[in-house]
Amino acid sequence: MKLSVLQKNLAQGLNIVSKAVSPRSNRPILSNILISAEEGRLKLSATDLELGVTTWIGAKIDDPGSTTIPARTLTDLVATFPDDKVLMDLTSQTQTLNLSAGSSHAEIKGIDAQEFPPMPEPEADAGVELPVEDLKEMIRQVVFAASNDDARPVLTGVLVSVDGDELIMAAADGFRLSVRKYKLSEALDEPLRAIIPSRALKELARIADDSEKTLRMILPTGRGQVIFSMKNVELRCQLVEGSFPEYQQIIPEGHKTRTIVATDALLKAVRQAEIFARESSLITRLNIELGDGSQPGTVDISAQSEETGSNESKVDATVEGDPVEIAFNVRYLREVLDVINQPNVALETSAAAAPGVIRPMGDEEFLHVIMPMHLGK
Repeated sequence: MKLSVLQKNLAQGLNIVSKAVSPRSNRPILSNILISAEEGRLKLSATDLELGVTTWIGAKIDDPGSTTIPARTLTDLVATFPDDKVLMDLTSQTQTLNLSAGSSHAEIKGIDAQEFPPMPEPEADAGVELPVEDLKEMIRQVVFAASNDDARPVLTGVLVSVDGDELIMAAADGFRLSVRKYKLSEALDEPLRAIIPSRALKELARIADDSEKTLRMILPTGRGQVIFSMKNVELRCQLVEGSFPEYQQIIPEGHKTRTIVATDALLKAVRQAEIFARESSLITRLNIELGDGSQPGTVDISAQSEETGSNESKVDATVEGDPVEIAFNVRYLREVLDVINQPNVALETSAAAAPGVIRPMGDEEFLHVIMPMHLGK
């Protein structure tokens, strides 16, 4: 194998695949990146057997071939190279990769590419076509609600379902639920349902190139995998096995109070409350009061800590229904407000012990449910 590639492109490619490298594996090959010189492009691949990422970058190929190189060593080395051409030449007998850039030269010992786990390419015309920008927005609005607790594996994933021309993503951790809907340009012949690890979706959102308008989501039959395929990048991962909870049952059917408030104003007040609530079980109180005709309604957001003090902010609101005082986990409240793009948001409540529903005004495709916290007196 012999080739030359721009340092900038090589560094970018290594950054794309690096998160799929296994940091602590008893198999040394999983700590390596597969490097393949083929058909005028350089192919980089990494996998930890659950998540795999491949990217292709332009290169001048003098002699095709492949090897695997320790990811950390190669990534750190290339980052120090000058912004110039990187020459790569493999000594096949010893699996030693010789690298040169400017006045710098290095040799890295690798492992034969035949030991790298196979990552077969998907069928180009299979799967569901999705706009990259919209998919990244969907991921942003649901993935934060997935659980980090491996005790319930299904909740560490995001349920992705397609029925006809409607795609739905849902994530829940037992205390909150995020649901995002999207209308496909073309209906599927058969329903689709899969639980995709939240880690994989976060990584997809990180590496998906905004210059690419669409990608394909492919679920090969019988392989328990999902593949997201773009022009120069491919991500694949193992699906989460199990049955996702019937989340529709968590969504309240009605409400007694509907509070409409400016998103930015509420988010600012919640961030202030979090400074104190983080020292006191993350509890923040929302005291919702009706207006009197001449004055608007208000939402009083407060938090206190015996160690650091207390905070209180009032935000004007349009309140329909009954006044209510309810407490939420302030971090959960802040995280959902962070992903809302509309200028105004509605909070629907029924009682202090009932879940609250957050909906962006003017966006019927997204909703978020938060379980309340106990209001201590």
